[in-house]
Amino acid sequence: MMRRFFFLLLIFVSPIVRAQVFPFEIWHDGKIVLDTGDTLRGQVKYDLQDLLQIKHDQRLESFSARKVLLFEIFDQSYRRYRQFYSLPYSENGSYKTPVFFEVLTEGKITVLSREKVEMRSNNYSPYSPYGGLYSGYPGYYGTRRVLVNTYFLLKENGNIESFSGRKNDWYDLMDNRANEVHDFVKDNKLSFDKKYDVKQIIEYYNSFFTK
Repeated sequence: MMRRFFFLLLIFVSPIVRAQVFPFEIWHDGKIVLDTGDTLRGQVKYDLQDLLQIKHDQRLESFSARKVLLFEIFDQSYRRYRQFYSLPYSENGSYKTPVFFEVLTEGKITVLSREKVEMRSNNYSPYSPYGGLYSGYPGYYGTRRVLVNTYFLLKENGNIESFSGRKNDWYDLMDNRANEVHDFVKDNKLSFDKKYDVKQIIEYYNSFFTK
């Protein structure tokens, strides 16, 4: 009887997708600057396919990255302003098209970021305090969406290069300032795994080159 129960549970409950809302799925107070120079203010929503929507003046409008210079939002999930620019980019080195990049910091190192969603599986139990399907019973799993930040470097010649985002690769960019930045990261308990910690770290590095 118990084995039949688990078999039915496997059929009807697995896999389970845990609901989660990401910043690109909600509306934000913000503004859009169009390629015409016009500025629209209202409720802004972006997606991962470089399409913008804005609610303003009792109407809804949509714009591709080709029609936008930049947009800015106040993101309640991060409790901060975020600014995005439409910049020409090609993943494979062929024809460049405008896409939206979030500008994290500008200076000696200028860091851009984009988001993507990955599906990841993990064992879990709703009957345990840790939220799995069945604690200790193998073969049950769940699926969760994970928001992944990818990083890019804007070079002095205007080219945009993808960047690994690995800790040691960040330090390799810093030459003789790497030790000082390492101490700053340690003292402030920052992590290269967190996007806005990366922003703070690179801003600290860039501060050595400001007059």
